[in-house]
Amino acid sequence: MQNSKDLEVSRQTVEESLPTIAELSTRGNLPTTPELEFGTSSRPQRKKRRSTWLEDYEVTNLPQDDVPITHFTLFAYCDPLMYEEAVKEEKWQKAMAEEIGFIEKNQTWELTDFPEEHKTIGIKWIYKTKLKENGEVDKFKVRSVAKGYKQEFGIDYQEVFAQVARMDTIRLVIALATQNSWPIYQLDVKSAFLHGNLQEQVFIDQPPNYVKSGFEHKVYRLKKALYGLKQAPRAWYSQIDAHFLKEGFQKCPYKHTLYIKFGDGGKLIIVCLYVDDLIYTKNDLGMLEKFK
Repeated sequence: MQNSKDLEVSRQTVEESLPTIAELSTRGNLPTTPELEFGTSSRPQRKKRRSTWLEDYEVTNLPQDDVPITHFTLFAYCDPLMYEEAVKEEKWQKAMAEEIGFIEKNQTWELTDFPEEHKTIGIKWIYKTKLKENGEVDKFKVRSVAKGYKQEFGIDYQEVFAQVARMDTIRLVIALATQNSWPIYQLDVKSAFLHGNLQEQVFIDQPPNYVKSGFEHKVYRLKKALYGLKQAPRAWYSQIDAHFLKEGFQKCPYKHTLYIKFGDGGKLIIVCLYVDDLIYTKNDLGMLEKFK
């Protein structure tokens, strides 16, 4: 082992062999560090970037870097949540009247005496402003929705399961149409749930501001499903499934939302059902027009 005297001699030898700071500076090998001002960060400042969901909005006369202020553009207009708010505006009054008119035309309910052994589940209004692709107002939509959370199993509803198409089934239909160069279409059924027939006895209150004069003590018994009911999707599926089978469609035994109808000479039409949306393709124009 080295003694302390030998270690001291070795240390002096190493220090003498190292270049001084002045020498490094003269050679240009010493990296220079900029002087930092007090209170500033050495990290480069990154420019504030607006959120992705705000890039479609342009706010004038405001600093664009001030993102929190631009958030308030999303609250410039909101749809009403309560009937008391909507009834003050004529556009929502008109939309509610159209909704009630469609329900009565469809014979969705009927006035009846309030049965003592049952209770009503209530009804509420849902308001939504529908916009076009360019942001302009398309229409003011109102939906009368039953308060399904008040339903009791075994009294107001039984089975609620309803079939819907799987994504792989939809991909299969699209791939088949693409491979054979068939046109493919999409169809949306308007107020689909209002077409489903109910098997249970369901009673609701008369909607606010639409109470029948002279029948204030009566309630509505639902003959067909209403949005918000737990069994509404199942009632709609049962209705359209029976309709397809009546029209000569064959239901796939493995995918119960896939229907095929064959015609003469190899003609066919394929329909895939997802709740109230349908996609369909065909190899014959005549069968398409008849289906539509």
